[in-house]
Order: sequence, then C-alpha cells, then structure tokens
Amino acid sequence: IREVTPRPGHADLLGVLKTDTDDCRNILERASARETAARVAASGIPRELLAELGVEVFSYVTSIGPVSLHEDDPATAACSYKPLDIELSEVRCPDPKTTEAMKEAIDEAKRNRDTLGGTFRVVVRGLVQGLGGYAAGTDRLTSQLGAAVLSIPAMKGVEFGMGFEASRRPGSQVHDEIALDPKAGFTRKSNNAGGLEGGMTTGLPLIITAAMKPIATLMQPLGTVDIDTLEPAEASKERSDVCAVPAAAVVAEAEVAFVLADAYLRKFGCD
Repeated sequence: IREVTPRPGHADLLGVLKTDTDDCRNILERASARETAARVAASGIPRELLAELGVEVFSYVTSIGPVSLHEDDPATAACSYKPLDIELSEVRCPDPKTTEAMKEAIDEAKRNRDTLGGTFRVVVRGLVQGLGGYAAGTDRLTSQLGAAVLSIPAMKGVEFGMGFEASRRPGSQVHDEIALDPKAGFTRKSNNAGGLEGGMTTGLPLIITAAMKPIATLMQPLGTVDIDTLEPAEASKERSDVCAVPAAAVVAEAEVAFVLADAYLRKFGCD
C-alpha cells in the first residue's frame, strides 16, 4: 500500500524528495528504528570482549517527558546504581517513585494520543586510561561515541559528564584536578568530564547522557501535505509506541560497546 502523507518529525518527506520516489513507504521502512534490533543482537560480541577485560556497560533512564530523576551529583549517582534495580523498573529507571511518575506520564500521553521523548545515561565502569586518541578528530573517542549514539534514530543531543552545564560554570568548577595515588597512579578528584579528556579515557567511569525526541507517529496526526494531490492532509499513522526511551537506552549501550571494543583492539593490538 503506497503511503503519500509524510509524518512531521520523520524521514518520510525528505527521503521522498531526496530519492525522487512517490511512496513514503520506501523511506519509512528503511528509516525505521526497527533496524536497531540487529545492532543490539550483534553487540553481544563486543560486550563479551569488554566483560573479559573487566568493563561493565549499562544504562538507565533519567527523564520521560516532564518527569525527571533527581540526582544531586549525576557523576556519583550514575556509578552507585545496581543494574538489577534498573532492569526491574518497567521504564529502566532505578528509583521506584520516579518510575511510577514516568509510567503515569506515558499513560497520560497515550490517553491524549500523543508521544513522549526523554533522556537516558550510558555508564561504563572499569576502563583503562588512554583509550582513543588526541592527534586527529577521528581518533577522539568523544567524536566516535557521539557519532555512534547520534546514529540511533530520534537522538537530538549527547552530553559527556557535566555536559552543557560546563558551559555555564567557570573552569575552576569544571576541570577535574589531578592527583597521584600510591597504588592506582594518576587519578582525578572528580569526574565532571565524564571519563573523557582530550578525546581519551581517564580511567574513571564513562558517563554519556543522550536526549531522544518524541516518536513521530501520532495517533492524533499532525498536519502534512499529500504528495500526490499537494493538498493539506493528516499525517499517516503507523504501528507505534508512545515512548521508546527505555529501549533507546539499550541500543545506545550496544553502540558504546562497539566503539569501546574497537578502541581496546586499537590500543593493545590484535592478530
């Protein structure tokens, strides 16, 4: 069945214009986030490699719509959560009260035939120092990880550590002071950088926060233009969820695992 009423917020219209086709379905099927299931399945291989190296990758949801998880210090809080507590939450949020509030927000959006976006964090513990590079833009883990997470459909922003908050503070409140531990060697007194400095890992936990926009398919469609008649119309409706933030966080874990496994192979070599 041809689809001729492109959805605002999706690749439908621009894909049609780019490829000079007359059917949005040619675009929407290929642009669908359903393809990320394959990424998650394939990430089992790099995750096993990382686990053998003592590296743990997990994620949790920090906000859905207007509901946010309160954390006095995200860098400290992110490393204190237990993965089991996250997985036992229906929205993958480690706080039970916030979980219930998020579920209520999703239910309300469903009643309103609307959709919700949100934010999540990917946390990686057990990394060595010096993964990545500093000499070229493509060597930097910052650029590699940012590109990997932003490759997931509907992602609109990525932060490392303190992220955008760093732009609002003076340097004395942002940069992580260096210390020397007799056993551990060089370390830091804080982790505002989120485990990355100069495009390389510091050895502290890697903390990435990503923002996802609401799903483009609305059960109460927005206005669009019929590409056949060029008349105003309602956007198409496809099978869809109300909120996919918890699922997107799992996809981001997969993307991060691929990048970090590659970084280990590059640093230590492989035959």
